[in-house]
Amino acid sequence: MAIDPKAIRIGTMIRGHEPDPIGYLEKILPHGFESIEPYFWQTVNKDLPELAKRMKEAIGDRDVTISTMGMFGNPLEDKDKDVETLRGWEALIDNAHHFGATCIAGFTGRIRNRPIEESLPQFKKVWGELSKRAADKGVRIAFENCAMHGGNWATGDWNIAHNPDAWSMMFNELPEDNLGLEWEPCHQMAYLIDPIPQIREWGHKFFHVHGKDATIRWDVIKKHGFGGKEKAVWMRTPGFGDTNWADVISELRLVGYTGAIDIEGWHDPVYREELEMVGQVHALNYLKSCRGGDFIPYPGPLKGA
Repeated sequence: MAIDPKAIRIGTMIRGHEPDPIGYLEKILPHGFESIEPYFWQTVNKDLPELAKRMKEAIGDRDVTISTMGMFGNPLEDKDKDVETLRGWEALIDNAHHFGATCIAGFTGRIRNRPIEESLPQFKKVWGELSKRAADKGVRIAFENCAMHGGNWATGDWNIAHNPDAWSMMFNELPEDNLGLEWEPCHQMAYLIDPIPQIREWGHKFFHVHGKDATIRWDVIKKHGFGGKEKAVWMRTPGFGDTNWADVISELRLVGYTGAIDIEGWHDPVYREELEMVGQVHALNYLKSCRGGDFIPYPGPLKGA
């Protein structure tokens, strides 16, 4: 059996909702990204088959995949943008095959400003239908682990899937095989949760991984605590935060994860604006090294002495 040397690919995210995602894609591909996650914010404002065609043309003969697409918003309530988000999920599920994608990722949604438990009935209704729609098309759904807009257990806006206790409740409500997580260490570190043992417990539910890190500012926490004037946790581009991604990738391999780690940029307080691509390319090369560097075929038998 042939072994894919990029069983864990290193890529980046692309804002599909912006005016010229193809122009952006063409500019960044030469840096060596191995996968792309196109994503939309609250609404799908593009002709998806046409976008897929143009993305494939831009990629050309490069070994670049699109395994996951993103749809971010709150599909559980009925404001205009919420309804557009739900329609966007349906559109991405129905059109994933044009991109070669097998996973759609985003937020669960939430009954706004209410405890997580109160969102579960609507979660079960909406995602029960969407999971069946996705299963019929061979697509998996992954919920990102971001609290979003300062959400917590008692209140929030767009997402309930930011806490392992919530994951247990969600997957108890809907134990569907095609429902999982889009995971990154950053959002767990913001709660002071150690991401490494979390991979061991929950890695079987990781359908996609974001490349985003965090710096925990312990000096600020010890002086000001959480939620004060001084920010206690910075979101960082991988290679600039506290996480040892060699350990993360090793643990991902041990639980059998295959797929992509797509860098989520635009959050680092230092490597942003004119330094955005400096940070992303550093993260790309750093994560490739944490993966073990270039693939080198083993010259001997793979089993036995």
